[in-house]
Amino acid sequence: MTEPPASASPTLSVVVPCYNERPNVGPMLAKLDAALAGITWEVIYVDDDSPDGTAEEVRRFAHTDPRVRCIRRIGRRGLASAVIEGALASSADYVAVIDGDLQHDETRLPAMLAALQGGGYDLVVGSRHVEGGDATGLANRWRHLISNGGIRLAQAFLPVKLTDPMSGYFMLPRPLFERLARSLTGQGFKILLDLVLSAPAPLRVLEIPVRFRERVAGESKLDALVLAQFGGLLLDKVFGGLLPLRFISFALVGALGVIVHLTVLTALRQGTGLGFEIEQAMATVVAMMFNFALNNAVTYRDQRLRGPRLWRGLLLFMLVCGLGAVANVGIAQVLYERQMAWSLAGAFGAVIGVVWNYAVSATLVWRAR
Repeated sequence: MTEPPASASPTLSVVVPCYNERPNVGPMLAKLDAALAGITWEVIYVDDDSPDGTAEEVRRFAHTDPRVRCIRRIGRRGLASAVIEGALASSADYVAVIDGDLQHDETRLPAMLAALQGGGYDLVVGSRHVEGGDATGLANRWRHLISNGGIRLAQAFLPVKLTDPMSGYFMLPRPLFERLARSLTGQGFKILLDLVLSAPAPLRVLEIPVRFRERVAGESKLDALVLAQFGGLLLDKVFGGLLPLRFISFALVGALGVIVHLTVLTALRQGTGLGFEIEQAMATVVAMMFNFALNNAVTYRDQRLRGPRLWRGLLLFMLVCGLGAVANVGIAQVLYERQMAWSLAGAFGAVIGVVWNYAVSATLVWRAR
């Protein structure tokens, strides 16, 4: 790899949010070096404590190339927040965001930079869906469905035309990113939409065609939960931040928990003779376990509990929520004894449990990490 003088200030910072991308680090750096010949650049890897040693691999290259930097994050995860940290660590004139899996066409970076330097645009997006673009790297029908669903959902809310709002490949002036940074949610896996919706006025956007390559090493992070978080981000922006993304997720998980609770309670009422109080208690335990699992997978996906932490978190959740469960069962029993229909009594009790679960999730279980 060729190197600029150590004193040269970079024109472009390439931010690479990553998790478990060790095999792709060396090839990525070689491709960037070839694509950005004649441009003063740096690359900032933001690694979410990858267990495969991604950070160590980046630092191995950084020992001999001052253009290579690494931010290793411990105790927090998420593509959007990684991009924010990487961009705010830059002093370059422009910031590009590119995936670390080699699927984005790095040869388009000079054209993106030239378009911004011309002064006619605020944001340049690498699009798979304009003429000349190619999305064949979405290797299966399921990934195509998720991506296309997100695109259609986002386009209904966008103030500017974007054929590929799900793109993770874009570039903008660093000062503009810093002005928008405080308005970003910093959650989820698709930050481009967040940037566009956070701008006080419509951005001047240019989309250039890119080829989305097939992944060579590692695993894709695109799944149905990403699309769910994408929808939550849209709701957060629609309500102007009055309903934070985590609150929206809490509400959806809680609503599903109530359905699970009533489903289990109905089955117990019809299939056992244990009595309402015992059946309500059993349904409560099942709903609490469901809420914990779904919150861990969705609401706190960026700081998901794993391994021993998962079991400690579940134990803490169950112990503390036991207090809410006592109130749940007690309130439901009182209402039932006052001739309220068992389904309504169970629902009221479940709502009490859900509210308590929210408080525990936000203040103790995941925060305790």
